[in-house]
Amino acid sequence: MEYSSDFKKNHETAFLAEEYERLEKEKESARATALDDPDLAEMAEEDIARLSVRQKEILFEIERIVKREEEEAERPKAVVLEFRAGAGGDEATLFAKDLRDMYQHYAEHKGWRVRRIDDLTLEIAGSDAYEALRWEMGVHRVQRIPITEKSGRIHTSTASVAAMPIRAKSTVVINPTDIEMEFSRSGGAGGQNVNKVETAVRLIHIPTGIDVRSSSERSQQANREKALQILTAKIEQLAEEEEAKKHAKERKDQIGTGDRSEKIRTYNFLQDRVTDHRLKQSWHNLPKIMSGDIGPIIEALKSATSTDSDKNK
Repeated sequence: MEYSSDFKKNHETAFLAEEYERLEKEKESARATALDDPDLAEMAEEDIARLSVRQKEILFEIERIVKREEEEAERPKAVVLEFRAGAGGDEATLFAKDLRDMYQHYAEHKGWRVRRIDDLTLEIAGSDAYEALRWEMGVHRVQRIPITEKSGRIHTSTASVAAMPIRAKSTVVINPTDIEMEFSRSGGAGGQNVNKVETAVRLIHIPTGIDVRSSSERSQQANREKALQILTAKIEQLAEEEEAKKHAKERKDQIGTGDRSEKIRTYNFLQDRVTDHRLKQSWHNLPKIMSGDIGPIIEALKSATSTDSDKNK
């Protein structure tokens, strides 16, 4: 790493940068001494060598700090979970909401901050939230008797979950001219101002057709910023999925591809059992699981992925 005066602009490296420059001035002074007094040249060279060693140590420390900051910027600070009803009509919509509530309760139990961006979209903020929930992406299937079913017939419905990381530093750049913006009134219960001001924002990314709606914030500007953040995450994920497909034949992860179209789990209420098809493992006590007690499943997935990563090293 070469020294840059920009290091002084970073409060984490400013002191080290100033120390580096101070040592550089001492080296210049030593060089001047060697030129002025040949008898002191040998001593000056020793000083210069000592100061250079210290400068290398400082640069190494600065490099370590910069690398750590870059890693922290790339590490997701939050995850957005988006739920969509699949096959099954109204029952699929109800199941999508049940999944939303399940993850919300789990996140709250973990002490993460949870916000509803829209009816079926959650933002979960926590340093390890994305790592815990990233493998929840895919198709979830439920087998149960709907409350509206009078004949007692078992219905099979599906809902999909998309898990998108929110990073402090985006890996994609979106051209503002590629975004179409719509405004509408935010719905829901509230005070006198509800539905009177168009604060809800919908963004459409024209090249991909991806759209995002945010209605949880109080102002139009805040909803626009939140929608743009999620739109960026969706485009990043799309790019990652396309890249993964290029190497699909080489990929042998035991927990699947991570594609949102892949069926990952079945919730069988009659047998009081949830089965993760990637792990080929089941857990019982569905009411407790649906109330947010999915920790054992999450940990089993994390353990499987870490084991698989070790095998591929």
